[in-house]
Amino acid sequence: MWKMALRRRSRPVASLGMVDYQVLQDDPHRRVVRIGDTVRRPVHPWSASVHELLRYLREIGFLYAPRLLGIDDEGREVLSYIGGESGGRAWAKVAENEGLVAMARLLRGYHEAVRGFSPVAEAGWAARTGAVNTGELVCHGDFGPWNLVWRGYRPVGILDWDYAWPARPIHDVAYALEYVAPFRDDGTCLRWLGYSAPPDRRRRLEVFAEAYGLSSTVGLVDEVVAQQRAVWQRARLLAAQGRQPQVAWRESGVLDAAAERIRWSRANRHLFE
Repeated sequence: MWKMALRRRSRPVASLGMVDYQVLQDDPHRRVVRIGDTVRRPVHPWSASVHELLRYLREIGFLYAPRLLGIDDEGREVLSYIGGESGGRAWAKVAENEGLVAMARLLRGYHEAVRGFSPVAEAGWAARTGAVNTGELVCHGDFGPWNLVWRGYRPVGILDWDYAWPARPIHDVAYALEYVAPFRDDGTCLRWLGYSAPPDRRRRLEVFAEAYGLSSTVGLVDEVVAQQRAVWQRARLLAAQGRQPQVAWRESGVLDAAAERIRWSRANRHLFE
C-alpha cells in the first residue's frame, strides 16, 4: 500500500554453493530473498488463509499467482519465483495504454478465477475476520503495478498476496485506479510515476474501467475514496495490534500522508469525473 519505492529491491545474485541467492527486499521487518527458483518470505498470523487461496488458484489452473511450495526450516513461506520486472520499474508500464489495459484485464481474470473460492481456513485475513459475504470475493487487496511482474507491457504474474481479504470486487478496481488513473498530483506523476506530461486522469479511468468490463464509470470516484479509507483504517488497526510494517508507518508519518491523499482525492474529484 502507498508504494513509491521499489517493492523488489534487488541486490546482485551471490552463489551459495550450487544455489543462487538474491535479496529481493531488505526492509527491517520484511526480508524477502530468492534462492534458486524459489522466493522465501515471512509469514503472518493470517497466512494460512492466503496459502489456501494460492493452493486454490493453482488447482484451477490460474497461472498468474506464485505456487506455494511449503514452509522452510526458518518458518518462511516458500513460493515459486516469477521472472520479469516489478517494483519501481512497473510504474512506467501502466503510463502507456497498452499496460493499463493489460492490467485491468488481468484483474478481471483473477476475479473470475476466484469466484468459486470458499475459504475454510480459520486464520482470517489482515484486519478481517468472518466469512465471505454475499456480493464479495477474496480480493487481492494490494493490486498495484508494483505487485505485478511484467514482460514488456504484458503482466505475467501477481505478487504479494499478504493483504488479500474478502470485499466487493470493485474494491480491487478502485485500489488499482488510485494508482493508475492516478489519484496523485501532477508533480508526483512527473517525478515518480513515469509520465512525460500530466495524465488525462478521466480518460485513463475510463480506459481501465472499460478494459475490466464495467459498463459505466458512475460512482467510481466514490469507490476510490472508500477503498482509500478502508485500506488506511486497516493499516491503523494493524498498527494498533503491533503489526509491522504498520507500526513503522504510523511512527514515520506514512499513515498521516495517506490521510492527506484521501483529502486530495475528495478535493480533486473534478479531474476524474
